Amino acid sequence: MSVSLPLWRNRLSMEPPFRFLTRALLKILPISVRARELWGISSRPGYLLGLLNGADLARYQGIPEICALEFGVAGGQGLIALQAEAEAVEQETGVRIKVYGFDRGTGLPDTTNDYRDHPDYWKPGDFPMDEHLLRSKLQHRTQLILGDVEATTQQFVEHIQDCPIGFISFDLDLYSSTTHAFTVLSHPKKRMLRQVPLYFDDVVESFVSHRFAGELLAIDEFNERNQTVKIDQWRGVKCGRPFPGEAYLDKMYIAYDLDAISSARLEREARRLPLEGLL
Repeated sequence: MSVSLPLWRNRLSMEPPFRFLTRALLKILPISVRARELWGISSRPGYLLGLLNGADLARYQGIPEICALEFGVAGGQGLIALQAEAEAVEQETGVRIKVYGFDRGTGLPDTTNDYRDHPDYWKPGDFPMDEHLLRSKLQHRTQLILGDVEATTQQFVEHIQDCPIGFISFDLDLYSSTTHAFTVLSHPKKRMLRQVPLYFDDVVESFVSHRFAGELLAIDEFNERNQTVKIDQWRGVKCGRPFPGEAYLDKMYIAYDLDAISSARLEREARRLPLEGLL
């Protein structure tokens, strides 16, 4: 039986040095998924954060099933982690989760010396995949989609996707590839939650991450081109956390479907702020 979240929200447990002792203890206890997410106990804590919030958003919006995408699979460690956390979050929330991994399979493409793709940092052929080994570790919920992302994203939206996107990890390294991957958020037939948690792996590296190249430029240009979907940093994500300085929190963003938000109609009673009990 896992330890419930409220037990570990005690403020004392989040103060140094108690927070370090608490996390060390939690790592060896059978704690809940939500407690693991709060304390960043995961091989990919950004994935767990995005998945859990995506599933909660889906449940709030009355959606029983979502898909989680990883762009840039490489050796497959991230996809295996996404698969495992999807199973855990599905059991916690009751929202079904399908997992898709996108990659060329043969490593990074040639950047043709375009500064926007950081040829000073990435080399064509970096991060090839052992496809046979990776496929042997995939569960029924997970599908590997190989090929150039410009083509596979179109294929995914038009012929494969059958439920809304609830979480995306972008780890394609290159500006050009990331721009192509954004098709899943801009295609006329796109399917996504009103808010989709995103993880960008390459936005905080010293000397490499700047707004004139890479993922940050791809985000800026996406927002300039698209009027109905916008990408912004996940504001407030650090609040109330025992380790708010963790680097993965700076990599969390949200895609907002402005059209869907505009057409949303809440079926609940009006909220009230009574004066009862005040002097």
